[in-house]
Amino acid sequence: MEKHRGFPGRLAGTDAQFTIRRASKNGATKIIRRERYADRRPPDRRADEAFLRALVEHFDGEPFERGNLDGGRISWFFEREVVAAQDDFDPESYVALLRVDLGKAKLTFPQIFLAGWSA
Repeated sequence: MEKHRGFPGRLAGTDAQFTIRRASKNGATKIIRRERYADRRPPDRRADEAFLRALVEHFDGEPFERGNLDGGRISWFFEREVVAAQDDFDPESYVALLRVDLGKAKLTFPQIFLAGWSA
């Protein structure tokens, strides 16, 4: 399992987890598309923004291995801002390739691109 060094483990001051420490013996958590409703709590919205910002800072629009990134957290973005980067995508694999769809990310979370971003 790829460990993304320098990627934040969680959102400071919250229980919002971004990475996992070790691979599960039962396999990776399946990545599914979860709906983000407009009435989400503010801490959840801050966690969403911080996670997507970290993805853009670390990977830009390039393909990346899922590795130690939390499958539950990725699921909030899957098939919208984060998409499969390979045809034979396995949603239960630690080596599955993903990428950030920068166009969708800019539409949904424009504030993360305002601070001098050129991505």
